[in-house]
Amino acid sequence: MNLTLELFGDKWSLLIIRDIMFNGKRHFRELLQSEEKIASNILTDRLGKLELEGIITKGPDPDHKQKHIYRLTPAGIDLLPLLTEIGAWSIKHRRVPVELYPHALQLVQGGAQVQAAVRAELNARHLGSPAESLPLVKPQ
Repeated sequence: MNLTLELFGDKWSLLIIRDIMFNGKRHFRELLQSEEKIASNILTDRLGKLELEGIITKGPDPDHKQKHIYRLTPAGIDLLPLLTEIGAWSIKHRRVPVELYPHALQLVQGGAQVQAAVRAELNARHLGSPAESLPLVKPQ
């Protein structure tokens, strides 16, 4: 547990992974504009750490030579159950306005079938060909 907390024990790392995984954010500027308002120097640091640890990769954007695309690795995609369980715990024990996050509720309540579909989509988006930047689980 200690080794994992050394990687994810800060506020920002899991939020960055959440945004890449569920919100379709693939570029630095998109991640910088998250509602939690991460500072650019912290974002740079965490992205570097996540890349070094093999959770994400950074590659050139074929549509824009000055941008990079961040993708999840298989290890990053394997965090799906962890993020789902954190979401389930939050919905159960915190005052989460689920009407603002219907995708989280859908993922938690959908069980193994929804998680398998999300995992397949993540594999296609991040390990296959470049995909469009759309939310993975669309709000209803």
